[in-house]
Parts: sequence; C-alpha cells; structure tokens
Amino acid sequence: MDSIGEILGELPLPPYVTAEGIGFAVKAVTVHVAEQWPDGLRCRNDRAPHPCQLHRWGRRVLDHRDLTDRRIRALVAEREAPQR
Repeated sequence: MDSIGEILGELPLPPYVTAEGIGFAVKAVTVHVAEQWPDGLRCRNDRAPHPCQLHRWGRRVLDHRDLTDRRIRALVAEREAPQR
C-alpha cells in the first residue's frame, strides 16, 4: 500500500453505484495505470506503487457492480476512443 493509503486507509465505496460513479471509476482505472520504473510498477499519474489508492477504488467500484473484465475493458475503450 502507498504511504497515503497507509495514513488514510482505503477510499470508501459510494453508498449507491450510479452510472456517474461507474464513469468516475473507469476514469480512475484508466488514468492511474501501471508504468514500469526501475524500482517496480508505479502509477503513471501519482508515482505511488501500483495499484495506487485511486486505481484500487475504481476497481472496487466496478467489481461492486459485478462488471466482468471484458465489460470493464469495453468501458475503458469507449472512454479512450476519440470524441467526434
């Protein structure tokens, strides 16, 4: 766990996971992705050990909605697709 996570603990899940919450969770897992560093995997966004606190929160929200890895990949692809 990263140092912020050690102090604050895990971010709480929202009481209800709405479509907006799923959008925030997808953003969290796409922005806070792993990047290889000499000392191991770190978050591309905040350089914390991966998975960082926000990435873990996003995955927990998506898991709470029982989304499959395939559906999560589809949501991520939709988010990363160029906007028209």
